[in-house]
Amino acid sequence: MSPLQGLRVLDFSHALAGPYCTMLLAQYGAEILKIEDPCSGDVGRSWGPPYTGGEASYFLGLNAGKRSLAIDLKKPEGLALCLDLAAHSDILIENMRPATMTRLGLGYEAVRARNPRLIYCAISGYGQTGPARDDAAMDLIVQASSGLISTTGVEGGERVRSGHSVADITAGMFALIGIQLALEARHRTGEGQFVDVSMLDGMISAMASNYAFYFGCGIVPGPMGTRFATIVPYRGFPTGDREIVIAVASQKLWRQFCAAIERPDLAAHPDYSTNSLRVENRGVLEPLLFGILRSRTSAEWSEIFADHGIPNSPVRNLDEVANDPQSAAREMFPEAGGTRITGPPVKLSATPGAVSHPAPKLGADTRATLAELLHLDDAALDALAESGAIP
Repeated sequence: MSPLQGLRVLDFSHALAGPYCTMLLAQYGAEILKIEDPCSGDVGRSWGPPYTGGEASYFLGLNAGKRSLAIDLKKPEGLALCLDLAAHSDILIENMRPATMTRLGLGYEAVRARNPRLIYCAISGYGQTGPARDDAAMDLIVQASSGLISTTGVEGGERVRSGHSVADITAGMFALIGIQLALEARHRTGEGQFVDVSMLDGMISAMASNYAFYFGCGIVPGPMGTRFATIVPYRGFPTGDREIVIAVASQKLWRQFCAAIERPDLAAHPDYSTNSLRVENRGVLEPLLFGILRSRTSAEWSEIFADHGIPNSPVRNLDEVANDPQSAAREMFPEAGGTRITGPPVKLSATPGAVSHPAPKLGADTRATLAELLHLDDAALDALAESGAIP
């Protein structure tokens, strides 16, 4: 039995933050009813190329395990259908701009009146309160407004966004956490609640160590490439063939690292004997290490560092990761409908997650789901189609 089996999620989300959250919920057994516009569907369906089987690969990778219901929310009949579905659901999730769902007639108070046990999760750029509440936001915007981009890149070079949509993904994870917290509270009270998830709040929390550094010294951090402000050596180094990253985060590891590079004299050197000294003297120490590490290939260094317990990795590309034996052993790239997607990240011994079926075609489950949950017969479904509420 899956850990979330029996939970039904009414999913009004689109793009990335919300769909990532509901992807995880689906992987652990929740039933996801993805509500989409009958004409255009989730905007992620248009984010291509590449395409697989006529569908955007982006969409396929984030929506496996869900049902697609095509319902026009601007039709009175469509609104009534969604309120009826909410009455039969445990969780509602949306990532529209604040007040949009209220204008549609699907705000928290309207839905709560139909189902007091419902957990209503709203993901937005800046949350439901504050002066920036109504500001438009996407991942790139929040990477900038949270301060992340100011710390990303190389010193003296161009600022860059994170290589993945970290603000969206972080919001999706915090949404999942918030939903689980609300479910735990519902076990005790019998009542649902409103879960307010802000992409900005999520990024600030995820950058706790960055802000701790700033509050500790008052220095505004800038971009440092792969380096880290408070640990040395902790960065990427060129080797004889490719870059390798090394993390020497304790005195024990420093001694082991010096032994691994055959420079035991550095372990107790008066300029490098403590991490504070190494941070202070990184401008001399790191160039010294560059010269040493260029003497061997990354594979040779990885073997040496592994023997000495030093955390390290070559800077791998996605093809290398997708075809790595460790990824295979962890079942992180399962197939769904003939395309590979990312698998459940948390391994549970008794109730493991799984990918149940591939991403749905737009509206593929509309009639069957409405018949199953709301007990609508063919005549009622035909009338809804005639009104334009469903295809």
